[in-house]
Amino acid sequence: MAPSISQTITDPSDLTDFVINKGNGVKGLSQMGLKSLPKQYIQPLEERMSMNMTKMPEESIPIIDMSNWEDPKVAESICNAAEKWGFFQLLNHGVPIEVLEHVKEATHKFFEMPAEEKCKFSKEHSSSNNVRFGTSFSAEAEKALEWKDWLSLFYVSEDEASAHWPPLCKAEVLEYMKRTDVLIKRLLEILMKRLNVTVINTTKEPLLMGSRRINLNYYPVCPNPELTVGVGRHSDVSTLTILLQDYIGGLYVRAETTDEDSWVHVPPLEGSLVINVGDALQIMSNGKYKSVEHRVVANGSKTRVSVPIFVNPRPSDVIGPLPEVLESSGEKALYKQVLYSDYVRHFFRKAHDGKSTVDFAKI
Repeated sequence: MAPSISQTITDPSDLTDFVINKGNGVKGLSQMGLKSLPKQYIQPLEERMSMNMTKMPEESIPIIDMSNWEDPKVAESICNAAEKWGFFQLLNHGVPIEVLEHVKEATHKFFEMPAEEKCKFSKEHSSSNNVRFGTSFSAEAEKALEWKDWLSLFYVSEDEASAHWPPLCKAEVLEYMKRTDVLIKRLLEILMKRLNVTVINTTKEPLLMGSRRINLNYYPVCPNPELTVGVGRHSDVSTLTILLQDYIGGLYVRAETTDEDSWVHVPPLEGSLVINVGDALQIMSNGKYKSVEHRVVANGSKTRVSVPIFVNPRPSDVIGPLPEVLESSGEKALYKQVLYSDYVRHFFRKAHDGKSTVDFAKI
């Protein structure tokens, strides 16, 4: 009898070929019914975490109802959450639930395609630099791989997306991006007011939200989930991230406590969106708003999907503390002026390593 694929993957180069080059991803490994995790995915002890870890504070990230978003209390709750936690969940945010459901379904559809179809969107084969299918985070820089497959779509225009994005999920993803537009602008207006930026003018808007990227993330069932991670500790490089997660759970946020290793689970709430501050906004607010470390655990029994929209400055923008922040508070700048594309390049050049990316911009 011919050996199964799992028996033939003993050599690291075989695994790389199967998972990365042939486009099977970790989904391909998961489907083999492996009894144990390939050693390339075993994380160092200090990076491991599982859903049943008991060392969790009782607190949870704020949940904010936006049904009356003009109420000053809503704005206050959002700004307070961005200052203390860097994370919050929104209910009644104005994005229809069916739009959220459709994009989750489209994510499953894309990853359920045969490997050779998904491979058409890999770095080597994609018809556009703005469309990329991959696995783990930065496979060539990591000592241990992460248990995640992803499709990353950088939005340039409707026409570019129509021409290059995968047909199986294109319409749902574009609709979801369109429907979040008003919400993103509202959130940024609220957050900017506390920084004494009263109007988001034609100069400020591109700096805050001049480019957007959406990722479809797929975390298949994992053998020995306690030995690996779905996503390692990191903070986002965005201005804001708008995250849609399914009902499975697994996202953890570092809590502000004296205990270095306190992590809070972000429980999935039906119809909610999770918002978090990214490094770009931490830098522009001179540290007033916090971009907080987060991570995703692997799951031994269920497949999880999530869909983050990263709202970013344009690659050509120079980011630094906003003049309005420094003028109103009289404080010194904590961060230097940095070309945003340099900052992003620095982030992707290395494995996930907590919040060390932001040190790149510190004075």
